[in-house]
Amino acid sequence: MSWNAVCSVSDLAVDRGAAALVDGQQVAVFRLASGDVYVVDHHDPFSGANVMARGLVGSRGDVPTVASPIYKQVFDLRTGECLDDDSTALRSWPVRIIDGIVEIDDLGADGA
Repeated sequence: MSWNAVCSVSDLAVDRGAAALVDGQQVAVFRLASGDVYVVDHHDPFSGANVMARGLVGSRGDVPTVASPIYKQVFDLRTGECLDDDSTALRSWPVRIIDGIVEIDDLGADGA
């Protein structure tokens, strides 16, 4: 694995998203009240706009989610899977926090 620094955890507002550019890729970073941090693609596959960091954070049962701010499709923050259309997903990245810095694996969940 090759890890890329994204930002400081302290830079992230709780239950809100933040957009970041990591190695040429736009990502959406979410810090939840639980302390968990998730990183998914900033690009909304339904609207084609880079807006996912502005999505609405929530949950479906025990699943942490973000809803697209445009058409409101809901995505699992852990996997990027769209909970409203199983044929679509956001890319997601493995995340670790080292010395207060959020880092993502450059391969991501889809191995690309």
